[in-house]
Amino acid sequence: MSSLIIPCASCSAANRVPAGRTRDNPKCGQCRQQLLPDRPITLDSANYARQITGDLPLLVDAWANWCGPCRQFAPIFDQAAARLRGVCRLAKLDSEREQQLAAELGIRSIPSLILFKQGRETARQAGAMQLPQLMEWLAGCGIRP
Repeated sequence: MSSLIIPCASCSAANRVPAGRTRDNPKCGQCRQQLLPDRPITLDSANYARQITGDLPLLVDAWANWCGPCRQFAPIFDQAAARLRGVCRLAKLDSEREQQLAAELGIRSIPSLILFKQGRETARQAGAMQLPQLMEWLAGCGIRP
């Protein structure tokens, strides 16, 4: 059975997980925390480089607290995280707190979604969506629950 390299949601340590076991609630070998939580993680300049790597895709939601559409989209993104657990990791990037990282990523409007696969950006979408639209967009990117 092949294995996947997955960064820990808590400490960003690289973990090797059997490919068929990602939905079995694996724990981090270093910090013993849940490797793949069913909620988005917080992305910041300290963990960005490690979190975008690995064999499971990472979907980043760039948002800001003052943004109405961002606040409306937040529970939808949370639902997607629960639905996609073990298939795709989800992360939230506060574009106000992490202005330099948001600029490096070319965030021009919020909310914005960026999909990373093995450290490379593979898709980008601006604007909030309903859950069915989000899941359809991800399916078009090759990600299905």
